[in-house]
Amino acid sequence: MPNKDLMTIAPTAARGLNDKLYEKRKAAALEIERIVRDLHKHNEQQQVVQLIHQIIHEYVLSRTNVNSSRGGVIALAAIVTGIGKEANQYMKDVIPVILRCFEDNDKETRFYACEAMYNIAKVIRDDILVYLNDVFKGVSKLIGDASVRTGAQLLDKLLKDIVTEKSTPVNVVTFIPLLRDRIYTKNPYARQFVVSWISVLQSIPKFDLLAYLPEFLDGLFTILSDSSDELRKMCATILGEFLKEISQRSLSGVVAPTVKYSDLVHVLVAHCISSDDVTQLTAIVWLQEFINIDGLSMLPHSADILVAILPLLACGDSGINQNILSLVLAG
Repeated sequence: MPNKDLMTIAPTAARGLNDKLYEKRKAAALEIERIVRDLHKHNEQQQVVQLIHQIIHEYVLSRTNVNSSRGGVIALAAIVTGIGKEANQYMKDVIPVILRCFEDNDKETRFYACEAMYNIAKVIRDDILVYLNDVFKGVSKLIGDASVRTGAQLLDKLLKDIVTEKSTPVNVVTFIPLLRDRIYTKNPYARQFVVSWISVLQSIPKFDLLAYLPEFLDGLFTILSDSSDELRKMCATILGEFLKEISQRSLSGVVAPTVKYSDLVHVLVAHCISSDDVTQLTAIVWLQEFINIDGLSMLPHSADILVAILPLLACGDSGINQNILSLVLAG
């Protein structure tokens, strides 16, 4: 039970957080929100810290009553709501605990933790970006969890909205490896999650994703052969936008420092022998465009390219054959 020396939680609220009924846990959280709003109004920061620690250790991390954990994460979100935007100063204690609950064995605790993170992000907005990498990793797991997927998708959408609407930069250097490591997942929902994040970052002018394209180009081509038409279309659109950007930059003379042709060609050559016709054709089109843009830089790769594409002339697809012949002639 809660520490009786701390009078910040009313007895009814303390009991309510432990209740098996969601309505009573929610009512208790609302009472705590009212208490915290009053504490914050009177600048009682130490009392707020004590309350947060009490809820974390005696409710969220409780192993004696699963309802305490469920009520605890709801209460943490209520505390943030009660404080408002200035709650950012307490997030170093709150965010890690809620992320820990993302992996709880109890599916309802996972769901309420996801809901709590959504409500917190809605309040502190761009301040959540400090924890973006960790929240992203947590959501990437929940997306594949059928019991909490709906909540995870709502949180994911909110995070993307915050990223696109704010000037606060995402640390691309540390974020891109998270995309790269997850792009090879077999789960269709997780695949869509990763691809959609690449699409979002690609749409933001301040992020130069071309510099990081070798990190996830192979993954995009792998998903291009997915059985889901929606995923295939998403990948095709993203790949088309990247190739278009490379072509446009070549016309302005700024493509060379950005595009790492050598790393990209190795990926494209590997996918020229894909068993999927669309993937094959897309890889060939990319190679053809690279030769058109900067044929001299492609010369060191000519042997690998020819070894990959010449056997494809025996295939019966006229579209692929036409592009292969164009590629050979261009080389």
